[in-house]
Amino acid sequence: MSLKAFHIVFIIASTLLTVGFGAWALNHFFSPDGGPQDLVFAIFSVLSLVGLLWYGKYFLKKYKHLSYE
Repeated sequence: MSLKAFHIVFIIASTLLTVGFGAWALNHFFSPDGGPQDLVFAIFSVLSLVGLLWYGKYFLKKYKHLSYE
């Protein structure tokens, strides 16, 4: 597996983890045990998601000339 392929897999895994954590934080915020810190975590997750999506697009555009081998 090339470094480019590993990088793409890692970005996808990080994105999915961010989505899962954001969903968990929002779910916990709306539960009776939730607090304001859960909303902060959810907002941070959304911002991180946007950043990861932007970085993934930037990475693919910048290194499109490299092969996946």
